[in-house]
Amino acid sequence: MYTLLDDFPSTIQHLPILTKAKTHFTTSADVDRQVSEALSQGQSLYDLDVDQLKTLKPSVIVTQDLCTVCSIDLVTVQRIAHTMDPKPEIVTLNPTSISEVLDSIITVGNAIGYQENAKRIRAEFEDRIEKCRNVAEEVRTSKDHKGEEYNPKRVIFFEWTDPIYPGGHWTPEMIEIAGGVHPINGPGKHSRRVTVEAVVDTDPEVIIICPCGLDLDATRKEYNHLMEKDWFRKMADKATTIALVDGNQMFNRSGPRLVECTEWLVMLLHDRPEFEPAGFPWERIK
Repeated sequence: MYTLLDDFPSTIQHLPILTKAKTHFTTSADVDRQVSEALSQGQSLYDLDVDQLKTLKPSVIVTQDLCTVCSIDLVTVQRIAHTMDPKPEIVTLNPTSISEVLDSIITVGNAIGYQENAKRIRAEFEDRIEKCRNVAEEVRTSKDHKGEEYNPKRVIFFEWTDPIYPGGHWTPEMIEIAGGVHPINGPGKHSRRVTVEAVVDTDPEVIIICPCGLDLDATRKEYNHLMEKDWFRKMADKATTIALVDGNQMFNRSGPRLVECTEWLVMLLHDRPEFEPAGFPWERIK
């Protein structure tokens, strides 16, 4: 039996839920306060249903140690697993790039005995990513042939809105694969808190608001809060594109749907509707 601490796809949502966040969403600023206070006191941000975990007797637990804010911390999982009999194998996934995300598919496939399936799926995803690169290259080549200078669209990706955390890890890389540029934070770098001035200085043409863990309704409210700020309204007026994305489902999880997110970026940056994944949870503001 394999116990995955996740909620996607919908076909697994009938399975036992083993973790629960201790924070409660009100506003971005208030959640940041809750998180900061808990971490300063050395507290975990999640509760783990230890009794149910032991009852399930998993042979494999898949978890992560990349972000203590996003999921149960690895130390807690290891501590509980050490008390279980038999002890489960812990598979920790900490990718910071698209290639490492795809490597994770192989890691999980090897752990659960589906090596060949994992190889096939990875190859399919690599092919889809390559098609995204090809579109970006076609746009560059077309500009060159016309004797025009190619300037990739400047993107600001809000991973959190108050305080501001721009997209990090794989997100800037995905933007570049799709033919854009994320000046405030480059590929492979952690998301970090930045100033309003640093955001405004990027002079973005494309604004993507995709707060980690928030659905589209909550994201819309955060966008409305941003629009109450003079600096953001001015930036939004200059931008050619503004998009809201469900940050609970897309971009912020290091899983297979990052391929869909890259395809969506191709659609958004180059007006290629055929690349938009079916049912992608987003809303165009501008």
